[in-house]
Amino acid sequence: MLLDCGLFQGMKALRQRNWEMPAFDPAEVDAVILSHAHIDHSGYLPVLVQRGFAGRIYCTAATAALVGLLLPDAAYLQEEEAARANRHGYAKHKPALPLYTVDEAHRTLELLTPRVYHAPFQVVDGISAAFARAGHILGSASVTVTVEALPNPVRIAFSGDLGRWGRPILRDPEPIREADVLLSEATYGDRAHGPDVDGDLSRVVRACAKRGGALLIPAFAVGRTQELLWRLRTLEDAGEIPILPVYVDSPMAIDATELYLEHTEEHDEEARRQFSGDGGRLRTKVFGTARTPSESKALNDVRGPVIIISASGMATGGRILHHLRLRLPDRRTTVLMSGFQGAGTRGRALQDGVETIRIHGQEIQVKATIETLDGMSAHADRNELLRWFGEFESRPRRTFLVHAEPRAAVAFRDAVTTELGWDVSVAADGRSVDLA
Repeated sequence: MLLDCGLFQGMKALRQRNWEMPAFDPAEVDAVILSHAHIDHSGYLPVLVQRGFAGRIYCTAATAALVGLLLPDAAYLQEEEAARANRHGYAKHKPALPLYTVDEAHRTLELLTPRVYHAPFQVVDGISAAFARAGHILGSASVTVTVEALPNPVRIAFSGDLGRWGRPILRDPEPIREADVLLSEATYGDRAHGPDVDGDLSRVVRACAKRGGALLIPAFAVGRTQELLWRLRTLEDAGEIPILPVYVDSPMAIDATELYLEHTEEHDEEARRQFSGDGGRLRTKVFGTARTPSESKALNDVRGPVIIISASGMATGGRILHHLRLRLPDRRTTVLMSGFQGAGTRGRALQDGVETIRIHGQEIQVKATIETLDGMSAHADRNELLRWFGEFESRPRRTFLVHAEPRAAVAFRDAVTTELGWDVSVAADGRSVDLA
């Protein structure tokens, strides 16, 4: 069985691994337990199916709904990028091919098997699992897996991607009390998030309005877009920012926002009070969407000040690239990075201050102002991770950090060892661990 099955992203050497055969035979995998829908956790599933996997994919109901949007969209973008590369001749492979097709993505969706939070379910003979809320995005879960088919049963806890306490819309992360082995993320294990997200966001919006240009926000269609809309509307209502036209240019983000409104079982008390039939806080006062390609292209003619929110969140693909290509050379433009930007992504390159950036085979001058909203992340920071670790009633025998860049993983390993006295290791690629 697998815990998550995501795409490699970031540096080229990692992305190339998506095309290689994994270290196991996909046809021999009996089941996948999916913590949440983000592509770095779910995006390899169609490749698994393409290569022979026919088991069940267990997840929450909201995750199943989001995966139903994300995987076909990811496949469509890959098909479009391959077609564009072939038309313009900038692909190294002749012809360029998508990693998987829309048809293969839809075949994958047939294997999704929703399960509810807190109710144990059988994965395969001798192995059961249960979900707890992770508070990261809609439907996100931490997982406890109990391997009973051993001389001494072993409980494995998997954090998934942990969210944050007191954030808009979703309930807080829930604790896991006991585990023999813990697999945990540590994405922000080396830092604390900024305390004043709304203050930073309002400053950026006001500066954008003063310059008279566009505010481009590369944003994950799931989670980040919805929180941005909530915060922008809240700031508008409080008179903290001018009322600007806000466009969401992402069919998937538009559909995901509807799912956020539908899955009321995921909402915290404030969201339940605030949401109304027309979308409430998930719409700004002057609000528009661009679902079709022609509607997206029409935004090219919109003059600022204006806010355009579009995927992908690290500017690795999607419609945001068209807006960046057009508006990065304009000094009036602001680009706001609203969360973690992985090494090797265009988002990280812009954060690092590059003067030119390659988009669709062209070198684009970067004259726009680049801003970062550190506190916007949906990932728990160092202190919040330690808080979640502190909820265990007894320390796990072994803890492995499985989701972080090396610097963050090492820093968090040292923090947990020092502050909690746990046995913590940074997981090594390809390593095997004997649970018995």
